[in-house]
Amino acid sequence: MKIISHRGNTEGASEYANSPDYVERTLQLGFDCEVDVWKVFNFFFLGHDYPKYKVSKSFLKNSKLWCHAKNLEALESMMDLGAHCFWHQDDYYTLTSQGYIWTYPNKITSKKSIIVHKDINWKSKNYDCFGVCTDYIA
Repeated sequence: MKIISHRGNTEGASEYANSPDYVERTLQLGFDCEVDVWKVFNFFFLGHDYPKYKVSKSFLKNSKLWCHAKNLEALESMMDLGAHCFWHQDDYYTLTSQGYIWTYPNKITSKKSIIVHKDINWKSKNYDCFGVCTDYIA
């Protein structure tokens, strides 16, 4: 099963979530990482609630990133870049640009699903899916 860090977190939620250095540290540990991406005035930024950390196009093209578009401009531009991306808000399921099913917490999964489970007890759920996106990757 693929383990995906939620915003670079490894041991719970952090004030450093989505910061490029924090995400890079998690990638260097060998894990994939979900990040929140904005595009404003032709620049890309990471940040959950607002564009906070400016990043390059090459940063977003990392094959270990799962880029959650936070605005339409980010989604369209990342699709053009070939970055692995998706958009969702409250939908139970959405497809990523590589055909995985990004799955809202506590919903039914399939072999192509990535379930979002940010709690420390995610391992006890024994999910039968492709991967889990969590704040606790250890």
